Amino acid sequence: MILAAGSGSRFAGGGHKLLAAFRGEPLVAWAVRHALEAELDATLLVTGAVDLRAALPEGVEVVENPRWAQGQATSLQAGIARARDGGFDAVVIGLGDQPLIPAGAWRAVAASRSPIAVATFEGEPRPPTRLAASVWPMLPVDGDEGARLVMRRNPELVEQVACPGRPIDIDTAEDLARWN
Repeated sequence: MILAAGSGSRFAGGGHKLLAAFRGEPLVAWAVRHALEAELDATLLVTGAVDLRAALPEGVEVVENPRWAQGQATSLQAGIARARDGGFDAVVIGLGDQPLIPAGAWRAVAASRSPIAVATFEGEPRPPTRLAASVWPMLPVDGDEGARLVMRRNPELVEQVACPGRPIDIDTAEDLARWN
């Protein structure tokens, strides 16, 4: 599941940040392609503020979050609802503005059997994060915090998984210029 519903309000470039060109492709296409390359059971993209369909490769299911302005937790809940309806027993969650998280990181986190598994890059925990269905009821329903809240409150449930990749995220036009 890739969370990509926000407005990108810190991005002062023209247009929405997830549609901005990053190394020749829309930024969101990078995260989606890497998730698809991981070959997990399904690839979901949670959208809200802007329609991203034109930037997506085939094989991605779009989940609309009409409550996106109420915080990232609502996007997480929209994706979890779809996963629950689909009979999944876990989800791996990444962010649409993290273009350099490779498929290997998605696969490594997905392989964990811990209730919560978080990727670490040189010891720093960052998405993607695996959440087993057993922890879904613990997730907040609104606000800008999701799995981090559950991880802080329940560290005994968390496994850190060393992963390849660069956990940069593109929040501003300056970030885009720096990493492009």
